[in-house]
Amino acid sequence: MRSQPFRWYFAGQIASASGTFVQTTAVGWLVLRLTGSPASLGLVLAAGGLPPLLLGPWGGVVADRVDLRRLLIGTQIASGLLAAALWAAAAAGHASVPLVIAVTMAGGVVQIVDAPARQAFVARLVPPADLASAASVNGIVMNSARVVGPALAGVLIATIGTTPCFAVNAVSYLAVVGALLAIKPLDTPARAAVKAGGVLAGIRYARTRQQLWLPLTMMALVGLLAFNFAVLLPVLAEQTFHGSGGTYGLMSTMLSIGSVAGSLAVGLVRHPRRTYLVAASLAFGLSLVATAAAPNLLTACAALVITGIAAFCFVTLASTALQLHSDPAYRGRIMALWVFVYLGTTPIGSVITGWICDSAGPRAALLVGAAACLGAAAIAARVHTPPHPDAEQDS
Repeated sequence: MRSQPFRWYFAGQIASASGTFVQTTAVGWLVLRLTGSPASLGLVLAAGGLPPLLLGPWGGVVADRVDLRRLLIGTQIASGLLAAALWAAAAAGHASVPLVIAVTMAGGVVQIVDAPARQAFVARLVPPADLASAASVNGIVMNSARVVGPALAGVLIATIGTTPCFAVNAVSYLAVVGALLAIKPLDTPARAAVKAGGVLAGIRYARTRQQLWLPLTMMALVGLLAFNFAVLLPVLAEQTFHGSGGTYGLMSTMLSIGSVAGSLAVGLVRHPRRTYLVAASLAFGLSLVATAAAPNLLTACAALVITGIAAFCFVTLASTALQLHSDPAYRGRIMALWVFVYLGTTPIGSVITGWICDSAGPRAALLVGAAACLGAAAIAARVHTPPHPDAEQDS
């Protein structure tokens, strides 16, 4: 926070990310109320992840070759216009499922370049010695928004409906665009310095470094089956605990409170190690088991706080490790691979989770996610650390 560019970025992202989670919460509730089907909700949410699934790694190539600040200004404006379009349609009474799918897919297209660019841009706002802390604080931004956004959405949905949620998101993008216009990055790397090659060059680079491929592999498994809370929580709130939009907002907020605590804890770790990733993935799996076994809403909320702590310890540790160990010339491509395994698996994971919820209930879907986390922990625990100099000890 000593860096003025990072402070500007931090303030803008807090506002914008909070608005995003207001809209995400509202969309989940709207679709579930329109269709009454968890599987349909999974399909709608999968639509947003389809573009990153198909083209996500190529977004990193763009991020490595263009001015990140200008790119982010463009993507944030585009996202704001999409939110405004959904707001206008909802206000006119035309907020149908096909429209939500169209807006969600368009947002996914924007995310192809926006997500890796945001991850890589953080490294240009702080001195190298502060990168680990900056990555952690960047995680705190998103996880704080997970508290503010669902809580505000829960209040809005319960009192005046879902339409104002889309308005809040549209207006929130003004803050981040203003911050980006005011920012002057600490460094401006020459585009000529970017190493030749595209997606395959980035994959080859990651494949030769355990401290890169291992977090990516773990996140691919965990992201596919465990990070589907947007599908799980509305179903758990309505069908298992017979609640309302306020119940959904409460459960989302409990998860998010834990996620902020988890990101804050990771901020104390300057050099993420493999053992930390194993422990976080193991704790994530066990907390999902506890959530699945919760007999009532109060117990479920307590379990969701612990789940949030473990889940976002894992996410922030993995993301920080990737940023710390990536050559700047490859950072955009590496973070695009990260976004690909974290968010690009959403189409498949959301459909699988929705199908499990339909056929066996949300508790079963939570247990499947738990198995994925425990499996990822087992894989990492058995990986042999190479003795060559490039390998991070206990990485």
